[in-house]
Amino acid sequence: MKRIAALALGTAAVLAAPTAFAGGPVVPVAEPVVAAPAPVAVVAPATGDWNGGYLGAQLGYADGGDVDGDGALGGIHGGYRWDLGRTVLGVEGAYNSADVSSDDDAIKLDNLATLTGQVGYDLGRTLVYAKGGVAYGDGDFLGQDSASDYGYTAGLGVDYQLNQNWTVGGEVSTYVFDDFDDTGVSYNPTAVQLKAAYNF
Repeated sequence: MKRIAALALGTAAVLAAPTAFAGGPVVPVAEPVVAAPAPVAVVAPATGDWNGGYLGAQLGYADGGDVDGDGALGGIHGGYRWDLGRTVLGVEGAYNSADVSSDDDAIKLDNLATLTGQVGYDLGRTLVYAKGGVAYGDGDFLGQDSASDYGYTAGLGVDYQLNQNWTVGGEVSTYVFDDFDDTGVSYNPTAVQLKAAYNF
């Protein structure tokens, strides 16, 4: 009888065990770890290689300024640039044959030459620059054949590298000649030109 009672108690204990543990300790579920986004690297625009010499040609149009009239001009140019990173320094000489006349043909510019310095900003394959320097012009002024004079010039330009050897660009320049060759004429033409150059 004692054996049956002990067996009954053991069976009851086994059956009651799951119920007793049902309210046991709760194991917390770990929160998913959200990784912080990787920092985005800010990459500065790549610089181009504007160092070295170049030789090219230009063609454009000039307006006579205070002297009414206009015409075409074109020629050759060459120079050298020093690439200092973002800053590009340069020197350039240019010659233009011109056919720029006043409306009454009293003033005619035949030749225009310049020697300028440049300061540019490297945008990669694009270079924007300002330039300034000395200018020389000659032509027919108020019946004075072969009149010539020195003045100065300033301008803005942009060049684009097609590849390692070739660049194309555009330039706007103004020229100032006070009292051109003692004729009493202040001649201030403005020129817009397209340029192409071979770099070496």
